[in-house]
Amino acid sequence: MPGPGWDWAGRSSFADLLARTAPEALPRAVPSDVAPHGTTIVVATYAGGVAMAGDRRATWSSQIVQNDIEKVFIADDFSLVGVAGTAGVAVELVRLFQVELEHYEKVEGVALSFDGKANRLGGLIRANLEGAMRGLGVLPVFAGWDGARGRIVSYDVVGGHYSERDYYAVGSGAPFARGSLKKLHRPDLDAAGAATVLVQALVDAADDDSATAGPDAVRGLYPIVCSADSSGVRRWPDAEVEALASRVLEARRGRPDGPGAPLL
Repeated sequence: MPGPGWDWAGRSSFADLLARTAPEALPRAVPSDVAPHGTTIVVATYAGGVAMAGDRRATWSSQIVQNDIEKVFIADDFSLVGVAGTAGVAVELVRLFQVELEHYEKVEGVALSFDGKANRLGGLIRANLEGAMRGLGVLPVFAGWDGARGRIVSYDVVGGHYSERDYYAVGSGAPFARGSLKKLHRPDLDAAGAATVLVQALVDAADDDSATAGPDAVRGLYPIVCSADSSGVRRWPDAEVEALASRVLEARRGRPDGPGAPLL
């Protein structure tokens, strides 16, 4: 770490600090043929906030290598980040992002704005461009409370970020999840309603994408669900998610394809 003479002026980026003092601590690329991948992340706004959920499966080629991976994280007091892509790189990137936000607040004495956080995450993704070009990309989705409403930001592999309206999904199961979200999401949902929509979308994605896992009642493995609103962030307790997933699965006994949407 820097000594007493270190110039802290303009050093509010922890990633920049690491690059100067301990570059070996930054996320590093590994060969793509030994790197598990994780999917799928879904996110949706509700009246007064935003909710995010992720399945628990990680795959390597055609193999399932982990059934209980976590892909949805609390970034700070008012924001969430979910990651799809190369699992090891993704988890390191999230940890660096969490420290980046905490470091900025300690140095500057004020938390970053929502847009500032989104920009910082984009910079960290851009720093992994070399790995992404080798097939080790990470595709996060960022969401949180901006002081007035819940917001969602998506990214591409070069760090470009884009505001999304109402809902979004990323990962190999995203095309199927987005179709589900499109039919089920409503702007008047509350937090519980948004979480239900997200679990429904993950179940639909698991029906068509082998890399996405649905709720696993046998092993007691259920999606990670988090929400953010004016009161802060909340990770839903396992018991609440289990109860919600059980209701979704029970309802599908009579209708395996899930709830429909009005024609008009």
